[in-house]
Amino acid sequence: MKILVTGAAGFIGFHLTENLLQEGYEVVGLDNINDYYDVKLKYDRLKELGVNSDEASYYSSSVDSLKYPNFKFINLNLQDRKVLPLLFKREKIDVVCNLAAQAGVRYSLENPEAYIDSNVVAFANLLECCRYHKVKHLIYASSSSVYGQNDKVPFSVEDNVDHPISLYAATKKSNELMAYTYSHLYKFRTTGLRFFTVYGPWGRPDMAMFLFTDSIIKGESIKVFNEGNLERDFTYIKDIVDGVMEVIKLENNSNVDNSSLYNIGNSKPVKLLDFISEIEENLGLEAKKEMLPMQPGDVNRTWADITSLQNDFEYYPKTGIAEGVKRFIDWYKEYYVDRDN
Repeated sequence: MKILVTGAAGFIGFHLTENLLQEGYEVVGLDNINDYYDVKLKYDRLKELGVNSDEASYYSSSVDSLKYPNFKFINLNLQDRKVLPLLFKREKIDVVCNLAAQAGVRYSLENPEAYIDSNVVAFANLLECCRYHKVKHLIYASSSSVYGQNDKVPFSVEDNVDHPISLYAATKKSNELMAYTYSHLYKFRTTGLRFFTVYGPWGRPDMAMFLFTDSIIKGESIKVFNEGNLERDFTYIKDIVDGVMEVIKLENNSNVDNSSLYNIGNSKPVKLLDFISEIEENLGLEAKKEMLPMQPGDVNRTWADITSLQNDFEYYPKTGIAEGVKRFIDWYKEYYVDRDN
């Protein structure tokens, strides 16, 4: 089976690609390595996969991994209607895992065009490639953000999600609708996974786990929104990858609809202040907290109902917040602190 992973230099895409390669799958990784955050981190992830950063920087060139003979990487925009179909024609992809997107809720207030281009136009282009090149299964990243200010908890895929409160959430909801339409019209399988606050080693610098750790180590204050009265269903990266792997492996599961949606989270919300306390304990430092009001586009609480994913794919997250935070801190110290000393 040949799998295309988009966003392969990103946080979740990197971990999924590594796992697929270690299990012997043939993988084509795609990423445009944009500068939304530090590109060095993206190139270093690729380096872990055996991809030379100098070669990976050239647009539309295919780079073979020096570590995994079953992996190649291509620097490419999903919006590219000329080159992307050629990639599909050449590689004869069986399964697509679309993890490429313009991420971040708050950034969508500043640069909405980036979200339309990366999350809507690009997704439509990808669907067309799946349609015309006989891809069997498209697995794509949605988000817990689609639930908006849903008062009912835990969040269920059966809940109404017609009132997104950020453009990022709106683009993810649009992906779900577009995928359903293509499954209905062209009869290939699509599976949307609504991710809930993923964290862990090699995480994005714009996410809370990274921002808090970095600021506390540097003796800077951390921004605590809504006076700390927030809860998040923090989900460790390995649990996320394990869930995606089960969806890939059981793609012929006859109990699953041709177009389906699932929550993928830890299903154990953690108070933001308790999350910060875990970071403080692992660092042996106390955070200087700047208490701030709620931010536009943000939500009070996330909590995943994962019953359907458990029933259909036997998904059971195993990593608690204490263990997950420790693993991130250990990686952070090795990658940033120890390297600079």
